[in-house]
Amino acid sequence: MFDTAIAGSLPKPSWLAETEKLWPQWRSSGPELNQAKLDATLVWIKAQEDAGLTVIGDGEQSRQHFVHGFLEQVEGIDFEHKVEMGIRNDRYKAMVPQVVAPLRLKGRVHEAEARFLRAHTQRRTKFTLPGPMTIVDTVADRHYGDRVAMAHAFAELLNQEALALQADGIDVVQFDEPAFNVYLDEAASWGVQALERAARGLTCTTAVHICYGYGIKANLDWKQTLGEEWRQYEKVFPALAASSIQQVSLECIHSHVPPELMALLAGKDVMVGVIDVASDAIETAEEVADTIARALQFVPRHRLIACTNCGLAPMSRAVAEAKLRALAAGAALARQRLGTS
Repeated sequence: MFDTAIAGSLPKPSWLAETEKLWPQWRSSGPELNQAKLDATLVWIKAQEDAGLTVIGDGEQSRQHFVHGFLEQVEGIDFEHKVEMGIRNDRYKAMVPQVVAPLRLKGRVHEAEARFLRAHTQRRTKFTLPGPMTIVDTVADRHYGDRVAMAHAFAELLNQEALALQADGIDVVQFDEPAFNVYLDEAASWGVQALERAARGLTCTTAVHICYGYGIKANLDWKQTLGEEWRQYEKVFPALAASSIQQVSLECIHSHVPPELMALLAGKDVMVGVIDVASDAIETAEEVADTIARALQFVPRHRLIACTNCGLAPMSRAVAEAKLRALAAGAALARQRLGTS
């Protein structure tokens, strides 16, 4: 019971990149950088194992950003002439690349880090990719003129890489779709359709991560506008419940999401966020176990996975390591309370 996993990202070590930033600059380049990325991946594999997590990720150590790390290997995207654009419904501004031609993969995107992850842990592995709707919301379109058409174009490329990750030995392929909590009607219609296109043909476990964002000021300010109850999940969960996607990752601890919304995911494994990524305060095992207990009112115990609310990339390394230990300790306490080892 109660597998434990991270949502995706972990902080970059100071020798790899700038620290506590979402868009950090690398400290080196070329072959030296490639080796440093794998070294950092190994550090976090060991840290996750030492903390006691049962599903291990690469911490996205080889990516400067969770979306752009994929886009860098896509033809038809102009990175040299970035433009400023409001993303997540103008929640914040970012300099984004432009789609200027038909999209094609240049080759494999994450082969090196995925195979490295698989080779360096005996535990189950999870690898994350950006979802097609979130990619569409993070680039400027100068070619397709249609968000749905461009999402499906990206979905085809994501599917190619996802199938290759499966062949690399990855056990869980997760697509990150924070845009699902912003464009609610579109997410429930074409967003889920594009997501299923990205997952087509996969026989490994498929997952989608939907959160309220990293613990940065723009996201914290946005949350203040959402009222006492955050019911965004209510729009997309029924569509996901009817989809082929097997796991859904959601935000829970210290959020205003009504826990009963988890019941809309009947038949799915639910990755319940029991670690707050918007606070440096370290959760106690009791707090984590209590969050799991609340979720168990709506999620069968064999379908609950304890997870982080979102990525930990902007945090300090020490805080992230402590939160990993709290995650595993809280899940262990929850098992103990239920009388299982």
